[in-house]
Amino acid sequence: MKIFNALQISACDRYTIQHEPVSSVNLMERAANACFSWIFKKYSAEYSFYIFCGKGNNGGDGLAIGRILNSKGLDTEIFIIENDAPFSPDSQINFERLQNAVSSQHIHFLNDGNFEIPKEKIVIIDALFGTGLNRPPEGTAKKIIQNLNRLPYDKISIDMPSGLYSDKLPLGNTTIFQADFTLSFGFYKRSFLHPESAKFAGEIHILDIGLSHNFINQEVTSNFIVSEEEISAIFKPRNPFSHKGNFGKAALVGGSYGKIGAVTMAVAAALKSGAGLTFALAPECGCQILQISVPEAMFISGGDKFISQIELPAEDCTVGIGMGLGTDKETVTALREFLARHNRPLVLDADALNIISENQEMLSLLPENSILTPHPKEFERLFGKTADTLEQVELARKKAQNHKLVIVLKGHRTAILTPDGNCHYNLTGNAGMAKGGSGDVLTGIVTALLAQGYPPEDAAKMGVFIHGKAGDFAVKKYSQEAMTPLDMIGCLSEVFLLIQSSLFRH
Repeated sequence: MKIFNALQISACDRYTIQHEPVSSVNLMERAANACFSWIFKKYSAEYSFYIFCGKGNNGGDGLAIGRILNSKGLDTEIFIIENDAPFSPDSQINFERLQNAVSSQHIHFLNDGNFEIPKEKIVIIDALFGTGLNRPPEGTAKKIIQNLNRLPYDKISIDMPSGLYSDKLPLGNTTIFQADFTLSFGFYKRSFLHPESAKFAGEIHILDIGLSHNFINQEVTSNFIVSEEEISAIFKPRNPFSHKGNFGKAALVGGSYGKIGAVTMAVAAALKSGAGLTFALAPECGCQILQISVPEAMFISGGDKFISQIELPAEDCTVGIGMGLGTDKETVTALREFLARHNRPLVLDADALNIISENQEMLSLLPENSILTPHPKEFERLFGKTADTLEQVELARKKAQNHKLVIVLKGHRTAILTPDGNCHYNLTGNAGMAKGGSGDVLTGIVTALLAQGYPPEDAAKMGVFIHGKAGDFAVKKYSQEAMTPLDMIGCLSEVFLLIQSSLFRH
């Protein structure tokens, strides 16, 4: 699924208007009807709807929604910012339609930001500013937003929360409408995918308003959403006549005294993600733990209490390395020597990344198309500080291109940056996964997929999707507080069954 910037979204609207053809005001009507359908399904007739509109096209959407809600017999109050600016042409048409359809006592003009909402079952609808906003709200609009944010009612933003930008993150002191739900037309806005701005949007619902598929297919972008349909297309069903040798050898390298659990979870996740043969290369102190916890995996000793040597059982092993590895001096030497002689793409996480961050010359030893899975602090240690998460993703994009790597930048919406300069945001997952060990599970999943012959970019996208989806299944069973990384591993079977069923549906 493509992510477009504000200019591209505007161009998509114009293309649809010109080539369908459909008038711009009728396209606005489509958007309003799509919003009405969502609202009507969500709320019963006992609710009253208070809609706050600007004079631009976002306000025009709100005026049309108010008229439609009123026509269905729902209690609706429409508030319009009173200022010297004229209505946009389509908003003017919808204002006139509203005047003809709705009693004037339900239409209010605001010139000072003050209003009264006396009822209890209220839904607030924000249609003040849309994607065309180019400066922070001020004056009356700012005061309206501040007053609305103090109210305890459900809040819905049309297309995007007023005060938020599509393509950049807000400054710390900007006034932004705090939505519980955002009904976005056609596309995710990039700002929805970063924590500094996503917190204002609440639940995102993408509404189809019939924008041109020709434009969408032809328009070039470097930002994407990882979708279930894409994962179904990537997924390789197993040949019924295959054997374990067809699904690769995965070697998980990690662990040190007191941190054997990390590599154990990675091995368990690899076993649950389809690798044909799985090896655990860990210190001798972890042998019994690994043999008991994951008996399907073969143990290879790499040292005593920490890894001091990395000798793979076969040259064609796919390696995931770093989980609980530690940064002992001998481990650093072992990693450097291993990278100097290894030429297959591998997965690097945790202490492998920390070691490289302190020995930057090792970056040049990484095989092309290797997959790095840093969390934001690990990324910062590797590549430097940034002002915000959007800037960090852009730096990761640059580093992925320069070093010919796949970088999985873990976060609220994990971003997968590829050597071709593309960014793929993942939408699966939840806050219950914010626990030590979750990253080890991801490393195991991605390593197993890479071992099975998935190209590195596909292994990263599919691995991150599966990892998050397993977390989504686990949270339904155990809650965000109680779920553990082991619970996520236990839910991997449900994810693969879902992918297989999706494949057959499509």
